[in-house]
Amino acid sequence: MAAPQPIRSMNHDRLKIFTGNAHPALAREICHWLDKPLADAEIRQFSDGEIHLQIQENVRGEDVFVIQPTSTPVDRNLMELLLILDALKRASAKRITAVLPYYGYARQDRKDRPRVPISARLVAAVLETAGADRVLTLDLHAAQIQGFFDIPVDHLFSAPVMIEYFRTLQLSDITVVSPDAGGVERARAFAKRLNSPLAIIDKRREEANVAEVMNVVGEVKGRHCMIVDDIIDTAGTLVKGAEALLEKGAASVTACATHAVLSGGAVARIEASLLKEVVVTNSIPLSEETRKSSRIKSLSIAKLLAEAIRSIHEETSVSGLFI
Repeated sequence: MAAPQPIRSMNHDRLKIFTGNAHPALAREICHWLDKPLADAEIRQFSDGEIHLQIQENVRGEDVFVIQPTSTPVDRNLMELLLILDALKRASAKRITAVLPYYGYARQDRKDRPRVPISARLVAAVLETAGADRVLTLDLHAAQIQGFFDIPVDHLFSAPVMIEYFRTLQLSDITVVSPDAGGVERARAFAKRLNSPLAIIDKRREEANVAEVMNVVGEVKGRHCMIVDDIIDTAGTLVKGAEALLEKGAASVTACATHAVLSGGAVARIEASLLKEVVVTNSIPLSEETRKSSRIKSLSIAKLLAEAIRSIHEETSVSGLFI
């Protein structure tokens, strides 16, 4: 099979792309689509665990993009990103764009109980302080996180990649399902593009990572249900949601989510569940266990991010990539 061809030619004279250790495979794939080599940075560790970093190329006056999802290990990957941003700022890069395919610490985006931080706001503040002039990210846990920044934020969605895949399956009688009330907007966008009805799972979450499904709102009997979410962490929501839908007479249940966090026993839980398939993206690196799973399929968002980087670099509209 022939290798995918890079997207249309662009002016590379002032463009450089860097990455940390979070997901170099994704960075290399993005560089392939842009027909651009990955810029060189040395990242190593002192004996006490501190990160030593040095940019190995001249970046003065350059338009620089740093690709680094803040996934597991979250703190280390975030610190690497901050150090790269600071080094680039001190090396006189003209513009620095932090590309976060996965934005960590996004799940605490408001003060919903006493004495808790707004972690998503704190991360936004430190990214700006470190030197980011712009942020490019994918499927934020809550869209209002964009408002935590005082710099431009381009918020992409993986929906076009997901929908293209599901259309190739030529499924009929699809009902798109939101796993909770907070995800209705995301699920409605899917349903509109697939010309399908929408259903909602009403659940009560007693504590973090523990979900109790209560009811299904919408017609799912005899339908092929597709649960749409942004993050799969422990997979408890998906598994219980699938059980609730099948109890209501659904013909089958498939799930899709952008960020495959899959912590703890999530993969084993999916393998033992009644889910037909779980579709995710490569926004964060997948574990070997996940890659071996017969139930989990990964789609690449490299071309989508490459198109966005091209548009930002060439100062053209990014809105065509939104859904």
